[in-house]
This record gives sequence, structure tokens and C-alpha cells, in this order.
Amino acid sequence: MLRRQILSISMVGNDRSGAVAAATKFLFEMGANIEALEEQVTRGQFSMTIQASWKRTEWKPGPVKEGLNRLGVELGMDIRFKQHGRGEPQRFAIFGSKEEHALRGLLEAAAKQEIKALPVVVISNHGKLRPIARRAQLPFQEVDWGQRKEAEIKILQLTKEFEVDFVVLARFMKVLSPQFVWHFKNKIINIHPSLLPSFPGPQAYRQAYEHGVKIAGVTAHFVNMHLDGGPIIAQSSFEVKRGMTLKEIVRTGQELEIRTLIKAVKLYLNRRLDVHWGKVKEI
Repeated sequence: MLRRQILSISMVGNDRSGAVAAATKFLFEMGANIEALEEQVTRGQFSMTIQASWKRTEWKPGPVKEGLNRLGVELGMDIRFKQHGRGEPQRFAIFGSKEEHALRGLLEAAAKQEIKALPVVVISNHGKLRPIARRAQLPFQEVDWGQRKEAEIKILQLTKEFEVDFVVLARFMKVLSPQFVWHFKNKIINIHPSLLPSFPGPQAYRQAYEHGVKIAGVTAHFVNMHLDGGPIIAQSSFEVKRGMTLKEIVRTGQELEIRTLIKAVKLYLNRRLDVHWGKVKEI
């Protein structure tokens, strides 16, 4: 049995003086040990993540959670927190758009318990993936992406409703804002169809084909505020043989996407990853 109770806390809102002091003061008064803290301000938007721990004998969940909710109201910030160390499998949301292969692969791996985590909801900006979610007996939520801010508010509400621990982007073709990412810092795993940093953005296989590369591949990485620039978790490659068509390259790459994305999720769940100065290290 773990001797500590760990709480991950995220704070996002308009920048204002005293926010860091208010949060740390409250946690100190609640008997917490702050193990990690990271904060930044981007264009007037304040974001902070804290990992705090308590001795089991000193953990008082009611006062701590009530106090954090009250602090969020006082500061005018969205404060979210997640309790860890309860021996339960982590819960994850899958975001997708139209392509099916990555979603199918993740759900099959979870069903076989190759991924020892629980998929709890599929979220998409299209309805195409609904039948796949239904067959897996998972809730499917289609969110209109016409206005990104409103869409992200809706998605954050859903992640809270389904008690999501981390997010996997299974070929989700929309860019998440820095504010959203900070709610799940180093907890959003994406698969990109190229060997980053080469060919970021859309149509990566086509870019590789048109450039005549001899080696192509895929990259699983944590999502940060830079498009396809987050810390790399895992990569896989394949030889582009003479005469391969774009369709053949895409098919080969998609098979690698599934395996590499599953590998990245397993590494994350095994707690073998540490992000330091923008790089992922296995520990």
C-alpha cells in the first residue's frame, strides 16, 4: 500500500499577481509537500501545474478539495485536481476525427489488456467514429469545432465528467490551445505520421512522398503549445522502397502508427517517462 496520497493540480486563468503564493500557502496550511511546480504566462494567460503529496495519516480529502474549489472562485481561475495512488486503473479519453485505424488499434489493445488502462469516452469533431465507439460500448461525444474556445470548454467539461486521467489523440485533426494543454500537461499523447521534426502539420505522408525520402516513419509525442513540437516518446521507421506509391506509404505508415502509439501509452502507464528540458527520458 502506498504511504502517500498524491494530488495533481492544474490552474488556468487570466494572469494576476499572488496566484502562485495563494495556492502554495493553501497547500502548506493543508500539510502538503509540494513535489513539483511549473507555471508560465502566455499572452496574459496564467497556467500552473502542481504535484502535491500528503502522508496517508494526514490526508484530509474533504477540506483539501473544498479549499481548492473555493480558491478557484476567489482567484477567478479554473482549478482542477486529480487524486492518484488509489490502485485503480487510469482512465483515458480518445480524441479522433475521421481516420479509424488508430482508434481501432487502441480499443483492441485495451480489450486484450495490452494497455492496462480504461478507455472511458471517445470524443470527435465528426460523427464517423460513432459506430466504432458503439461496438466497444463506449460513450461517443461529437463536439462542433466551429468555435474552438467553446469546443474546448465542452471537452474539458466532458473530461471532468468522465474523470479522465490522460488523453490519447488518435489522429485528431484539430489543434488544441495552450490553455487546454495545460490542463493535461504531459498527459496528452499524440501520434504523428512522420519522423518529427521532419514534416510537421497536415499531409505528412504526402510531404515525405513528394520529397522522395528513403526512410519514413511515425512519432508518438506529448502535446505542448507548439504544433507537433512536443517531447518525443517513441518513433518507428520503415524503408520507402523504389516504386512505392503514396497509397502504399500511407498503408505501411498507418500500421506503424498503431504499434507506436500503443508503445507510447504503455511507457506512460509504466511510469517510465520523465520530461526534462523538453525531452523525454526513460527511467
